[in-house]
Amino acid sequence: MPNLKQTSKRVTLLDVANASGLSRATVSLVLRDSPLVAEGTRKRVQGVMQDLGYVYHRAAANMRSQKSHTVGLVVADITNPFFAEMTVSIGAQLDRANYVSLLFNTSEMLSKQEQLLSTMQEYSADGILLCPARGTPLATIEKLQRSRLPFVLFARYLPGIEADYVGADNIVGARVAVEHLISLGHRKIAFIGGPLNISSRKEREQGWRQAQTNHHLPINESFVVTTSTTREGGSDAIRQLLQLPDKPTACLCFNDVMAFGVMLGLQSMRLQPGSDFAVIGFDDVAESAMTHPTLTTMAVSPRQIGEEAVQLLLNLIENPDQLPRKIILQPQLVIRESCGYHLH
Repeated sequence: MPNLKQTSKRVTLLDVANASGLSRATVSLVLRDSPLVAEGTRKRVQGVMQDLGYVYHRAAANMRSQKSHTVGLVVADITNPFFAEMTVSIGAQLDRANYVSLLFNTSEMLSKQEQLLSTMQEYSADGILLCPARGTPLATIEKLQRSRLPFVLFARYLPGIEADYVGADNIVGARVAVEHLISLGHRKIAFIGGPLNISSRKEREQGWRQAQTNHHLPINESFVVTTSTTREGGSDAIRQLLQLPDKPTACLCFNDVMAFGVMLGLQSMRLQPGSDFAVIGFDDVAESAMTHPTLTTMAVSPRQIGEEAVQLLLNLIENPDQLPRKIILQPQLVIRESCGYHLH
């Protein structure tokens, strides 16, 4: 009998994780009969536990912690490198904190978002990191608040909601970008924007307007184009703008992906981004330093947004009654070739 006691004490959750080649968090999910674990993984862990003689004191574990050690990560568009880079950062941070992150992509679909948020509540996730899909109603977030499930909004927020939030200072970022174009002599600057009903779009357009107003430039409403946040969207927008009788000479794009599309569109019309038409993006995804020409952009560090969002959520899980906090990161202008300002 004493030997058995010693054995059960000696074999830890970490021993089981190492022997099965899985993370401690995954083994922990198996022990709690979580429906999120694949059947093959469950059998593998159970086999290792049997071999090692691991004894799980479920009652003691439940008394120690009511946590599932899972966090739902809900992004609007995983195909966008901005969200992809952020997702990698969030996954690494959660892993270090011994949490399993469950990635969900809404593809900007409200019905899918509703379904995912409900599912995470059913499976007792410890918290949610949410980039709201475009047009998310206040009722969705209010319902989350009533459920008492800790959540943090990132990259986009909803006006009128008091919640933890991490994002970039979009107004200042856009203003700085447009002021740079003005300093290079441009007076006809377009804004190529993404969906109208998201906070980041509204703010970046606001910054575009502010910069021109501050420099007493007339605002040409036909210079504002709303299109999809894709290369195709950017390419279509620049064609539309260059068909105007009064053509712009530069543009600020809602994000880098659209800016890549603008540059491709210009090149297909035998125009050179930078020398024939100035282009500035927003985000500074890794690819922006590798395009031809390289893309001038406002760096908002998706990795840093991810890290800050995880910290806020972990604090909220530990202290659910703390007041909501907002972390606003300052974008930095990264000057490359696409705005016509060549570094020497």
